[in-house]
Amino acid sequence: MKTEQLALFLISPDSTVVEAMQRIDRNARGILFVTNEQQKLLGVVTDGDIRRWLIRTGELKAPVSGLMNTEPKRISRKEHAKAHEVMVQHSITALPVVTTKGVVSDILFRDEQVAKKKKPQGILKEVPVVIMAGGKGTRLYPYTKILPKPLIPIGDIPIMERIIGKFCEFGTTQFYATVNYRKNMIRSYFSEISKTYSLEYVEEDKPLGTAGSLQLIKEEFSQPFIVTNCDILIHADYEDIYRYHKEAGNELTIVTALKNIEVPYGVIHSSENGAVQSMEEKPKLSYFVNTGMYILNPALKKEIPEDTFFHMTDLADKLLAENRRVGMYPISEDSFLDMGEFEEMHRMEEKLNLKSE
Repeated sequence: MKTEQLALFLISPDSTVVEAMQRIDRNARGILFVTNEQQKLLGVVTDGDIRRWLIRTGELKAPVSGLMNTEPKRISRKEHAKAHEVMVQHSITALPVVTTKGVVSDILFRDEQVAKKKKPQGILKEVPVVIMAGGKGTRLYPYTKILPKPLIPIGDIPIMERIIGKFCEFGTTQFYATVNYRKNMIRSYFSEISKTYSLEYVEEDKPLGTAGSLQLIKEEFSQPFIVTNCDILIHADYEDIYRYHKEAGNELTIVTALKNIEVPYGVIHSSENGAVQSMEEKPKLSYFVNTGMYILNPALKKEIPEDTFFHMTDLADKLLAENRRVGMYPISEDSFLDMGEFEEMHRMEEKLNLKSE
């Protein structure tokens, strides 16, 4: 492995969780090895370690030394031939090669594909997924003057079909689509394609927000169900999200994504009487944002007011005001693709290596 490639997988112990998430996004392997200035191996951090840390603490600026595994598996150069055996034995996908002084000289991967797919366990097979597809998509005007937002193509496939396809990878077979604006076009499109899933339509007579239309679904769900906006793609393990929701005892889980914002100016920190305390050049701010994907316990459907404009954020506020459990499942910035605006739509195409026809 070349030096510049190796650098993508190494991080210092003082680096923050945010920096680790960005580095993992770039190397697309879900793992980093923590080294000192001499590149001596100190520990290992995975995307799962980071996610568990954020769920437990919410601390984005903590150093990775606080969450790393300090006993990573490793081999010497002389043991190169048994690398695969070691990785299989310990169920790991990456293994650092170190010198006699413990310096990382190479990293070997069990699966040379960029991302190793885990075989779905089928826990989402009977889980209903509701796609909020009734909005006008005013931010994408004039596209949405002709097409409803769910049918705007990303590459040559409409966004809503891509969303369904992503869930189908995890075995999902039951979908509901809340529709309003140009609903007949949506019905027509999906009636003409072959499907391995069921798709039922929930028709709004008027806009009801991102949660209000859930009251129109007559079926009583017996297990937590998923709600997603129709203009986003989430690259994550949907089974792990669902499993986390149940194990955490949440009534509502919000899938959140890291968002980094750089202030394009020098920022002045002042005190009383206009005295300048310090200056900060182009600071970076990091937050977790709501992606528009949620897991809800079935009882929550009954708490949504009938025939009322009501957003998912209104439901979250209600639960929080009542001291009920609302959790978040964090994903990285690159794992969240939003086509709500033209610039983001083009980023989605680039991320998926697509080109609009």
